[in-house]
Amino acid sequence: MAELLKKGGPEPVETKDVREALKAKEVKENANAERAQSGEKTKADMEKYALNKTAAPKEPSLVVLNNDGGAVASHKPVKKQIQFADEKQEFSRFPTKTGRRSLSRSISQSSTDSYSSAASYTDSSDDETSPRDKQQTNSKNSSDFCVKNIKQAEFGRREIEIAEQEMSALVALRKRAQGEKPLAGAKIVGCTHITAQTAVLIETLGALGAQCRWAACNIYSTQNEVAAALAEAGFAVFAWKGESEDDFWWCIDCCVNMNGWQANMILDDGGDLTHWVYKKYPNVFKKIRGIVEESVTGVHRLYQLSKAGKLCVPAMNVNDSVTKQKFDNLYCCRESILDGLKRTTDVMFGGKQVVVCGYGEVGKGCCAALKALGAIVYVTEIDPICALQACMDGFRVMKLNEVVRQGDLIITCTGNKNVVTREQLDRMKNGCIVCNMGHSNTEIDVASLRTPELTWERVRSQVDHVIWPDGKRVVLLAEGRLLNLSCSTVPTFVLSITATTQALALIELYNAPEGRYKQDVYLLPKKMDEYVASLHLPTFDAHLTELTDDQAKYLGLNKNGPFKPNYYRY
Repeated sequence: MAELLKKGGPEPVETKDVREALKAKEVKENANAERAQSGEKTKADMEKYALNKTAAPKEPSLVVLNNDGGAVASHKPVKKQIQFADEKQEFSRFPTKTGRRSLSRSISQSSTDSYSSAASYTDSSDDETSPRDKQQTNSKNSSDFCVKNIKQAEFGRREIEIAEQEMSALVALRKRAQGEKPLAGAKIVGCTHITAQTAVLIETLGALGAQCRWAACNIYSTQNEVAAALAEAGFAVFAWKGESEDDFWWCIDCCVNMNGWQANMILDDGGDLTHWVYKKYPNVFKKIRGIVEESVTGVHRLYQLSKAGKLCVPAMNVNDSVTKQKFDNLYCCRESILDGLKRTTDVMFGGKQVVVCGYGEVGKGCCAALKALGAIVYVTEIDPICALQACMDGFRVMKLNEVVRQGDLIITCTGNKNVVTREQLDRMKNGCIVCNMGHSNTEIDVASLRTPELTWERVRSQVDHVIWPDGKRVVLLAEGRLLNLSCSTVPTFVLSITATTQALALIELYNAPEGRYKQDVYLLPKKMDEYVASLHLPTFDAHLTELTDDQAKYLGLNKNGPFKPNYYRY
């Protein structure tokens, strides 16, 4: 041991531990003193610091009962819970502004943002300012846009690049046709969801020669960073997440009412843009060369105009094309319904009683997904054919009034209005979740819930508790608007099919010789439907069988298609 000490060996454990403890204490006291001198501590903190240096307070005694029932003092230390003032800050509250509404972020909202939470809080002060009140320019010194924050463009560009990887067919169409510029001279005004997927479509239309101005068809579905990326790329985009109703129509008007620029094509989702141009700018509407509409609601409006003899331009009904209805409506909703519900409610589906109103392609997708996770699914229908399909698929078909009291989850997907009324909302059980998978926000009678006797409580982004006087709560998602695009995202590959269909419909209407299409609503030609499908087959390494000449003659078909008549039901 003596030799070890002479050589400068390790100190005894006791001596070393004491020195390290004293050194740590000294460092801590010096740090506290420096903070006090620099003014970082409050007056109360300074007093606590002085007291801690003079005398350490005794731990409070804990009173316990002995075996005889008497009280004795215990000197076991009691753990203190320290509360910081920052922890009392409220993160989620209702918007205080009227008219122009700017939704304040909550912690839970980061789950609905498509970019990282770190990025989403980069400039949170902007959340309180309406984009209409900002002066923003892109790197090209253009200000012909209105988005939440142009500084988010870099994040949006990454989102678009990721989407392009799953939209190879649309990108392939862009590469094949951009040399010919089939949309050269086209001035397209669009009103769709502004997401990474639709951004790929918009940039494809631009690459094919079109000039585009764009607004959002839903006040909650816009990805702000994607809108910023489009604005940075030179597209006139007027959209942000959380628009008010006034903002919504203002954005559409900014797209249409532009000095020196007049639209000659319309790409719509829901019919709001078409309705606005028809009502406010009749002279512009008469000069439109074609309208492409992709939703049930918008197509219904077009048929109404046609029936009344007021549709003075040809229109393409993309919603009822095979590649839209059988893929987007069915497969997209089959996956996105679960995503939207999980992100907003964290609900477990096993054993839940779910009512799906409508058994069209959207309803079929929703029912299949919920049934697969163990939910007990009921269906409401007006069409006996769809009702029979639901029965054959194993679902009980009932009226909503018959099951409304026992439903844990009510989903509307009919395209109609007042599918769920105030009377039915009054009868729902406590905690029932109500949401909409149809395009329009008219399916649930949300307006009837905005009365003095009911209390609205925002619990997280796109989730409201509507509280009845007796304490019953109904959970309303996205204020009755489209759930999947308002509260989550949708499968990119399926949207590639729809976007490719829309692009081909625009090309067809714009380049069609005079007289091919009259002032009416048309379905996409079968040949184009098949072409859209063929563009997506390489993704799966699928190989089509080819007809022999003898087989083609026997069936009376062209070897290259179309392979089914227009009346065929897939």
